[in-house]
Amino acid sequence: MVPQPEEPQNPGGLSTASQFSLAYWPHQCEVIRDRIEHIDWIPTSPEPLYTTTGLEMMPSCQTPDKGTVIYLEEADKTSYFMYSQVKDLHPLKQIPHQEGDKTLIFEARFESGNLQKVVKVNEFEYQLTLRTDLYTSSHTQWYYFQVSNTQAGMPYRFTIVNFTKRNSLYKHGLRPLLYSEADAKEHKVGWRRTGNDIKYYKTNVGQDGHQYFSLTWTFQFPYDQDTCYFAHCYPYTYSNLQEYLVAISKDPVKSKFCKIHTLCHSLAGNTVYALTITNLPKSDKDTKRKAVILTARVHPGETNSSWIMKGFLDYILGDSGKAQQLRDNFVFKVVPMLNPDGVIVGNHHCSLTGQDLNRKYKSNGKKFYPSIWYTRKMIRRVMGERDVFMYCDIHGHNRKQNVFMYGCERRLQAKAPYAHPRVFPLLLSKSCPDKFSFPDCSFRVQKSKEGTGRVVMWKMGINNSYTLEASICGSKLGCRESTHFDVKDLESIGQHFCDALWNYCVHNKEEHESVMKQQARVNSKVLNTDALGLDSSSETSDSPDSCDLYVHQLKLGTKKKNKASGEHFHSAAKDGSHESKNTQGIETQHKVFQVFDPVKKGNHCMFVYFFKSQ
Repeated sequence: MVPQPEEPQNPGGLSTASQFSLAYWPHQCEVIRDRIEHIDWIPTSPEPLYTTTGLEMMPSCQTPDKGTVIYLEEADKTSYFMYSQVKDLHPLKQIPHQEGDKTLIFEARFESGNLQKVVKVNEFEYQLTLRTDLYTSSHTQWYYFQVSNTQAGMPYRFTIVNFTKRNSLYKHGLRPLLYSEADAKEHKVGWRRTGNDIKYYKTNVGQDGHQYFSLTWTFQFPYDQDTCYFAHCYPYTYSNLQEYLVAISKDPVKSKFCKIHTLCHSLAGNTVYALTITNLPKSDKDTKRKAVILTARVHPGETNSSWIMKGFLDYILGDSGKAQQLRDNFVFKVVPMLNPDGVIVGNHHCSLTGQDLNRKYKSNGKKFYPSIWYTRKMIRRVMGERDVFMYCDIHGHNRKQNVFMYGCERRLQAKAPYAHPRVFPLLLSKSCPDKFSFPDCSFRVQKSKEGTGRVVMWKMGINNSYTLEASICGSKLGCRESTHFDVKDLESIGQHFCDALWNYCVHNKEEHESVMKQQARVNSKVLNTDALGLDSSSETSDSPDSCDLYVHQLKLGTKKKNKASGEHFHSAAKDGSHESKNTQGIETQHKVFQVFDPVKKGNHCMFVYFFKSQ
């Protein structure tokens, strides 16, 4: 039966390896392998986006009477989740292959896998259908499947025929990921980009009346008789997280300042973990440290959020001087995977309720949305114990490039600089200018977002309440323009997050406060991207970018020049250790933001940022 959500267990103690258990699956799911192993590998240079030629083909969707079905996961007729269990492994069920048969063999019945059906069109062409999120009739974006019985050097074509989003980063150069077990064994090469003749296009209306879109690409397998995998983004499974947490719990140093708790259990009975990270207090004064709260992976298909979270944890658990100072100044509360059920079954967007958990932070549905209910309860408890400096929920974005943040801002924002929501994203853009785009940030609070973690936590009283969004694709900025993000890039975002937090609150704090308190007023009408109304459901930003030395010039102008109101905002920040020497300069339609040359003060270099009212 379904294990009921539980109160947090062992709130002050360290988890041991025995507390990490096998995954629970919905009862109707067949699982043929307990897990898939992939090696870590970083390409020697950034992988370029695909450039369209105008000659790409658009294969039509095959009718049921054409082609041969070679893989089919029986559609589950259950309309809602009933109960879960630790799955026994089923033997591999495949259509028998005669000797000499070169038909590819597909499989996706493993953790985080997603593939519903495969039709063989001809010897080297296959039509694929993705499985919708369990207990829904929609949400097809994430894919992750295995292919074997390969022939090297042959021109294969795959076409996924049931995407539901009109706009996609596949229109802007995103390429699928390929992993070859032979390549990993022979050359230590892991996930890499693949695909030519890539096209994302509208197909005919399906039999169910829905409009679908297709993704097609051609490629060649690197080896004969290889086992390969394809994925929408770098997989990061629930088992990957458990392994990472086991390593922390066994580390004699990290386990002293990182305590792993059970926040609750999911609908299926999987453990939702929470981490408390802080150095032991040296005096009574240290007991009033402010809290920083981070969460990730509320949407299962946004696997890049887990890699960013890993980068953050690697940094904050490290032995660098900055990491130790951050642990001295803050108590970090971290929920690294909010939706383990969705991650395990290979959903893209929903939990086993068939609902988007990031719209349930106002809900009292403790039984149906336990991870959200207990996260909110934990944050309320923390707010009663200490000030919460920041809340940040980490996501992946499927229609915009770059990394950016969504915040919350009132019409009359607080004058205190450390309460202003634009400061931290601005410092983060300085820390990683070739990936993070401040002009893509938005600080509007839309009615449709009122149930999100960002907005609910802001209304609970956390001024610095953010969603951090990272493109599934890559960057449009500076020296990384038109390249994909790899795992190292994603992990670096988490590291730069720490750098920005250190620059903001720890390094040279007195000097920052002196400058920022004098010039902390901002006219909320002078918002860069807010004027464009960009949010997570918006189109990809079309702002052109360039690379300049130590210059941020965001020229956002109107057709009519209005007199400046005299309201300014200045902030100072020292160079972070991960900072590139290049920062982006961005031209858009409106002129609101100028950055002056560095101002030397003592032995430090201060960057003075100026918001100009229109």
